[in-house]
Amino acid sequence: MSVQKDLESQQKQQSSSALGKIKVWAAIACLMASTAPSYALGLGVGQQQTPQQAPAMNAMPMAPGPNYTEPLYLRPSAHNYAVGRGYFPSPVAPYFPGRMPNTNNYLNGLHLKDLIRNGKIYLSLSDAVLLALENNYDIAIQRLNLDIADTDILRAHAGSSLFGVNSGLVTGTQGGSTSTVSAAAGGGPGGTSTGSGGAGAGSGGLTLSANGAGPTPENLDPTLQAQVELNREQTPQQNVLFSGGLPAINSNTDSYNFTYNQGFSTGTALQVTFNNTRLTTNNPFNVYSPTLQSTFNAEITQHLLQGFGLGINRRFMVQATNDRRIADSAFRAQLLYTINQVENIYWGLVGAYEDVAAKQRAAQQSGSLVKDDEKQLQAGAIAPLDLVNVRSQHASDEQALIQSQSTLEYQQLVMKQAISRNLSDPTVASAPVIPTDRVNMIETPEEDASVNELVREADQNSPSVEQAMLTLKNDQLTLKAVKNGMLPTLDVSAFYGAQAVGGAVSPVCSNSIFGVQSTTNICQSLPNTNYPHVFGNLFNSSGPNKGVLFNLNIPIRNRTAQALEERSRIEYQQEEMRLQQIYVQIRMQIINGQYALTNDRAAVQSAIANRNYNKQSLDAAIKKLHLGAATSADVLLQEKNLSNAESSLLSATAKYATDRAELAQLLGTTLDRYGISIVDAATGKISTPPTIPGVEPAPAMPVVNLPGQKQQLQKQKQQPVPEPEKPAPNGKIGSR
Repeated sequence: MSVQKDLESQQKQQSSSALGKIKVWAAIACLMASTAPSYALGLGVGQQQTPQQAPAMNAMPMAPGPNYTEPLYLRPSAHNYAVGRGYFPSPVAPYFPGRMPNTNNYLNGLHLKDLIRNGKIYLSLSDAVLLALENNYDIAIQRLNLDIADTDILRAHAGSSLFGVNSGLVTGTQGGSTSTVSAAAGGGPGGTSTGSGGAGAGSGGLTLSANGAGPTPENLDPTLQAQVELNREQTPQQNVLFSGGLPAINSNTDSYNFTYNQGFSTGTALQVTFNNTRLTTNNPFNVYSPTLQSTFNAEITQHLLQGFGLGINRRFMVQATNDRRIADSAFRAQLLYTINQVENIYWGLVGAYEDVAAKQRAAQQSGSLVKDDEKQLQAGAIAPLDLVNVRSQHASDEQALIQSQSTLEYQQLVMKQAISRNLSDPTVASAPVIPTDRVNMIETPEEDASVNELVREADQNSPSVEQAMLTLKNDQLTLKAVKNGMLPTLDVSAFYGAQAVGGAVSPVCSNSIFGVQSTTNICQSLPNTNYPHVFGNLFNSSGPNKGVLFNLNIPIRNRTAQALEERSRIEYQQEEMRLQQIYVQIRMQIINGQYALTNDRAAVQSAIANRNYNKQSLDAAIKKLHLGAATSADVLLQEKNLSNAESSLLSATAKYATDRAELAQLLGTTLDRYGISIVDAATGKISTPPTIPGVEPAPAMPVVNLPGQKQQLQKQKQQPVPEPEKPAPNGKIGSR
């Protein structure tokens, strides 16, 4: 038994020692595995730990790609500013300013005058939108940005940096305030979207200073430099020993030097020099006089690190094309904004017109009530205080009518400045604007559509998303260029050249050297050669000069390039955040717009019911007054209630119309829905009138009289009509 116990104890000790060895080797293996690189263990990127997975978690969520504005390269005219002037048919055309005429037009179009009948402008919503597309200054200013963007394409193909494009909205038209989502807010001429001044220029909290950074591309436009120098020189000699006894040396030097430089998109530069010199001198030590000397050298340099590759040197061309798309998108955004603004102005005009009609009815009713009460007072049926109360209400109605007429007159002026270019035209200035359309309350598909469908449609059609995506593409190119700019400069150059000398033997050539006569006739040993012979010697390898050159420039610490790369990367992150913010803003505004339509429809229905009730109550009060069952105060109270109900109905209807137009703008479907061709809008010549849904002809209404317009019509009849102003040849307004 004791032997068996000893064996068991020995086995336990052996097993425990073996287990301890296994633990030790396992610990060593784990330590080595933890220090080994991932590729040595056969692990991919997806098998790494959480710190390596963080970028994937922070990636932007997937969103539908934008529908880019098509067709590309919208142009106001047939001239293409992206193509430079060539040498045919005029060889000097590239060196003189362009002769394109000034196309600015400051006169009202014929379509506006066609709408004037009997001194009044009968304006439908379709006519208002059409006139805005043709005459609105905001659209006209934005239209010129299309040509401005083309000039950057021309610069980029020459290898030059870009000036950039303006992508903001032009908001110079007054009235009809609206809201929109924009990648960069503008407001100045051309919709300037970037700030000015300081190293951190930008807008909307976004820094844009690193845009366009990186190695400078080679100049792709060849340059030819010619230098002709005629030099006549007389040099007095201090030691006649070196001048053959002459007190002065006369030399006539004629130089004809030419240099050709050409850059290529691969980061290659070519330089060819061709120098020629003709020297005539009386120096006896010169064998040739005149001396003909020619030098030829061709050198090609290639960037191997910094500035190498087509992607780096052609990035401005790609960015210029993206900027051109941004300009097209900004023009589409301007169309959506201005059309929505004109619709808001139109419905404001309709509301003001109907408000004047309602105020006229109220004033007429209170005036009739004053006459009735005067008769009843004479008959002793009412107290004098009742007549005073009625007259006070009639005066209030007259005051409200005057205020409403002033509002209508101003709304007409606001509409005119939105659809015309010259308010000094007396025919247009004095003509009242009569809106011929009213809101149709037919339910639109957007009111019942799901929010996700509307948001998806808005994301695809939004100009803001399109511009933000194109800006990200430009920033990606800039980031690649900045990373390339961190590399050292390593250039390799290969050159080949030749030299040739010739001429005629100088008649004063001396065979003596420092007064010692040479045994060989140096002057007669050299042949006479002309320039063709000298030129031929450049290419027969009689005097070659060739070699290879490596140039390496390593910036120590490289902190400037590091800072620029980090700044570019952070700015790119800013743009990504801005794009996501635009998506959030679009969703919020779409949801708010759909809610607004639902609330507006309910408000209109409630206002109609309230208006009908108060109208019936007023009719009942008037009947009771005639029967003696009611007083004038009761009628006045019902008139006031009806006036308030009509005002509420007008406000609710106008709010529904404007919210409906704003939702169409947010969805980016206004042009397609109205049948507007963006190509025609770019030229300013609309061939097909817009077809606007959701409107109906206005019912017959009483004539609205405005005192101010009556006075203008009377003055117009008394004074001769001046001729309209015509643009002067320099593009400015001038009078005859």
